[in-house]
Amino acid sequence: MSQGGFRRNGLEWLSSLPACLLLLSVVLFSTSSDIHNQMLRGGEQLWSGYYKLRVDPVQPTCDPNVDIDAAVQEELAKEGSDNPMAALLGASEKDPDEVRLAIERSVADCRQSYQSYENLKDKLTPGVKAYRAVELFVADLIAFGLESQRYILVILVMLCAVTATLTRHHIAMRAMETRLDYMVSHTLQTIANAMLLGSSVIFRQSSFGADTTMSSDELLLHNLWITGFAALTLTSLYRLIRVPDDLREGGDLNKAFLAVPLYTVMCLISGTYFALIGHASGIGIYLGKMMELSDMFLNVGLYVWVGMMLKQTRLATLVFNVFRPWRMPPEMLAVVAVLVAAVPTAYTGASGIFVIAAGAVIYSELRAAGARRHLALAATAMSGSMGVVLRPCLLVVVIAYLNREVTTDELFGWGIWVFVLTATMFTVVVLTVNRQSKFNLAPASMAFPPMMSALKQLIPYALVITAVVLLYRFALDVQMDEFSAPRLLPVIMLAILLYEHVSLKNRKGRASGEINHQGLERSLRSATNDTTAEIGALLLLLGLSVSIGGVIERSHIMGAFPQAFDSAWSAMLLMVLILVVLGMIMDAFGAVILVTATVATIAYSSGIHPIHFWMVTLVAFELGYLSPPVALNHLLTRQVVGEGEVLAAQQEEGTFYQRHERIIMPLIAMGISLVLVAFVPLLFYA
Repeated sequence: MSQGGFRRNGLEWLSSLPACLLLLSVVLFSTSSDIHNQMLRGGEQLWSGYYKLRVDPVQPTCDPNVDIDAAVQEELAKEGSDNPMAALLGASEKDPDEVRLAIERSVADCRQSYQSYENLKDKLTPGVKAYRAVELFVADLIAFGLESQRYILVILVMLCAVTATLTRHHIAMRAMETRLDYMVSHTLQTIANAMLLGSSVIFRQSSFGADTTMSSDELLLHNLWITGFAALTLTSLYRLIRVPDDLREGGDLNKAFLAVPLYTVMCLISGTYFALIGHASGIGIYLGKMMELSDMFLNVGLYVWVGMMLKQTRLATLVFNVFRPWRMPPEMLAVVAVLVAAVPTAYTGASGIFVIAAGAVIYSELRAAGARRHLALAATAMSGSMGVVLRPCLLVVVIAYLNREVTTDELFGWGIWVFVLTATMFTVVVLTVNRQSKFNLAPASMAFPPMMSALKQLIPYALVITAVVLLYRFALDVQMDEFSAPRLLPVIMLAILLYEHVSLKNRKGRASGEINHQGLERSLRSATNDTTAEIGALLLLLGLSVSIGGVIERSHIMGAFPQAFDSAWSAMLLMVLILVVLGMIMDAFGAVILVTATVATIAYSSGIHPIHFWMVTLVAFELGYLSPPVALNHLLTRQVVGEGEVLAAQQEEGTFYQRHERIIMPLIAMGISLVLVAFVPLLFYA
């Protein structure tokens, strides 16, 4: 997992500018729905009955001046001509009074239609027509946005995947350090990408064979996948041929396989399995399932963008400035950092995104405070693990969307208690196990004044955030919650970047202990550059996680387990083991989709409460992300702090615990939390 390729000379905009425009279009389309709702309300307030004025009124074709007596006689005569025998005998099946009443009502309705038509025509003023034109344009824009979500997602994934390949930014167990690492990694990437291309082509052909009436939209979607994977295959082949000069000679084959991206490993496993069972289009089919939840995956991209923009701001540094005057020992500062990080984690959607966004700042601040490398690495890896159960985390929203047994309010309500528990366990472990510092806090008289001064620097940011939230609340009637967060947060971060650009322009962003602010354009460009590579790595990994889920589903591995247990305790023990393993090998969103289709039903049938089960799932996933052999959050930590820091930590002397503290300490904290979350509630209802 390394970076290379594009230089920061503006050429990176060739990939990141289209990605920026795609992400902005997603925000625009989602916000246009709110604007349209307000326009409909405003139109109704300005012109009563505006809903009827959205289309030109059509003149009625009926006759309002009908001679009722003649019409009655005509109707009765018509009946006689239809039934000669009844006319001959002087009998009639229709009552003349009822016929007259029906005709009178018909004439009255006709006159009412004409009256309504005249009224609507009179109301259709030039002002109404102008307003209606804008409103209907916004409505068409919304319809276009909804229809184009799938295409935006495919283009975004492919564009960013190509960028991640060019920049060597895919997520792997270790970085490419030698020429052997590079050759093995890119050879397997080329094979995997060719496998993805072949599966997509076969899926397209089989779709034609099964349904000759394939719509043009579906055909376009197939063609986009094929074009994208063809470009990705050529990119990896180009990278394989053009070996960089900065790699060392030699290398070890076993270590070289660890430099293969995780998405490549998943692709080779799932592709080989599907080929062996005669289902070569399998990967293409399961990647196509991403389109069913295109809005969710686009939200993931938006959250990554938000995280990268957060990385470009001074917010993280300014928050640390609030606690710095107290001269906290490293262990206490690590606890504060992880607990404070829980809130932005919830707003960036997933733990990995926050580690990427703020991990470097957290690590550098802890090291500056005197924290040993292992403690700083452990805290950085865990910085995104606490907030996934707090509102408005996207992962919880996805769980509620896929499972009718639970709601977001229920999950977030219990998530607060889970957060309190995990935070307590982390605090206890950090402050008691292997504590090496004394608690000599600065006196309040010395710490309080500079702390208040640091808090004052955060006030403008709070005002900017409040202004955006209130603008959406009163102008668009949109509250800040788990459903609106994906479209509000990018606007908030853009507003913060604009504020910093204006406020720091004269000072050129230079201040003691703060980052050197680059300006609005460079900050946005840097954030989007990072976003492009990260989206390519994360969404491709997520898509192949769905494919691995398909392998597990089709292999009927879960069928080997009972579909229900007599004991909820036995079921919970099995659930914990399965969920932790899934967290080790799969991305969170892909794992949630798989768990919903398989494990969840077993848990419910065994008497485990749905809310309890999903709280266990979230904690188990986080434990999985911190657990070897993959330990995704540790991989992301290494990516943001640098390979050198991790290698330096591994070379430090000490006891077994001290030499592996960055791995063991998070496992202890989250492991204890998982056991408590999983089994204590069973005492009350099982």
